[in-house]
Amino acid sequence: MNQYYETMPSKGTMPEHDVVMRGRKTLDITGVKQVESFDNEEFLLETSMGFLAIRGQNLQMKNLDVDKGIVSIKGKIFDLVYLDDHHAEKAKGFFGKLFR
Repeated sequence: MNQYYETMPSKGTMPEHDVVMRGRKTLDITGVKQVESFDNEEFLLETSMGFLAIRGQNLQMKNLDVDKGIVSIKGKIFDLVYLDDHHAEKAKGFFGKLFR
């Protein structure tokens, strides 16, 4: 296992929020509180530092560890956007309607 993840806090505590991108093909994200929604073009994650929207093509969840707050995504990544509270509520409402 990667040394970075081995130094993360134990179960029950939320780690720092970090995003590691490798070649626009893979993302490793820590500090994830919740996966709000996802499909092959967009992920909406609630992190310890706010909502994060990830857009791309052929996106797939490679790994999800809810206890440690880790999400790994693969695919072609186009953009990463942090949403403020106002935009996050709009995004949650929009995605909530889509995934009912």
